[in-house]
Amino acid sequence: MIYDDTQGGAFLDAVAAFEAAVRDQHGARSEQGFQQMHRAFSDARPHELAEGGPRLADLLPEVPDGARGLISVVVGACVERGADAARCAPNVFDGLGTALAGSAEFCERWAATGGGDVPAPQMQFMDDAVIERVGEDPAGHWCALPPIERACVTLLSHAAVRAALGADRRAELFRSVRALEETSGHDFKCLAYALLVLDDEPVIALHRPTGTGYALRMTGIGDNFQLHTLLADVLVGGGHVPGHVPSAQEAAVCRDQPGQVDTVGSFNLVGPDGQWVWNEGTPSDIPVVDGVRLLVLDPPPYRRMWPAGRFFPHMTGDLTLERVLAPEEAGAWLARCKPAA
Repeated sequence: MIYDDTQGGAFLDAVAAFEAAVRDQHGARSEQGFQQMHRAFSDARPHELAEGGPRLADLLPEVPDGARGLISVVVGACVERGADAARCAPNVFDGLGTALAGSAEFCERWAATGGGDVPAPQMQFMDDAVIERVGEDPAGHWCALPPIERACVTLLSHAAVRAALGADRRAELFRSVRALEETSGHDFKCLAYALLVLDDEPVIALHRPTGTGYALRMTGIGDNFQLHTLLADVLVGGGHVPGHVPSAQEAAVCRDQPGQVDTVGSFNLVGPDGQWVWNEGTPSDIPVVDGVRLLVLDPPPYRRMWPAGRFFPHMTGDLTLERVLAPEEAGAWLARCKPAA
């Protein structure tokens, strides 16, 4: 007999049980349904995940604050295995906004009640002393932040989600993340970097030693290590400028292939103001001049090596060369750039 992949399975049964318990506001049954989902997830068939992810995402506004982070992680896991990311995203990001606001309140109350080192957010509730000090709701939002961050990073690996969320909303969330990092002393780097990812973004690269310039377009690049390797692939590998030619594998792991491969730097990345654009930063650090990001490629001041790859392993990245600038155009851009600091 041919196996019918369209029939329900243990995972969807668990999703249905969890939905019913949440809507009945039955805590014990909700916990039981969640445990059933956890046990059934690894054996869930693709159609179950494709259906279950959006159903759980739709349920998020009804899920109690203390469990919302964990359910967001399940939604993200469904997306990693094929559920529609754009369909699942809106309620997860609404939850992120709520968690960031509640976490900011947590830090404010912590400072107002004696200060000291802010306890690290955990995926479970804080101890009773912390809850008594800041209140149950702010503590719950602070604890929910790590799993919600994980889910949002998964969703932001999809270009459709980044586009639907929009630049303004992502900028707003980024400012909230940075403010929370400052007040809490804790790092949310993955979420911050994911919110900063640029898509279909023009960039002009000027190779100062040769006086040449190149109009390129980048998308889905998580950090400047990845960008640096792709610049070398396109410009050095394309025979336009001297430097280390990345191997096919070095370039592939920076676009869409898994893993990491050691590489060597070909440039020193510098802004038109002369300030270094650090490999540890993101392409959003490149200054915008006359509506386009402007990057100067200087010789490397020392030998740099790093594992080439993608900062976000599930995010497809790319850098393409659109045209080589005419000598007079490249010279005009270079005349506006300061020497490296």
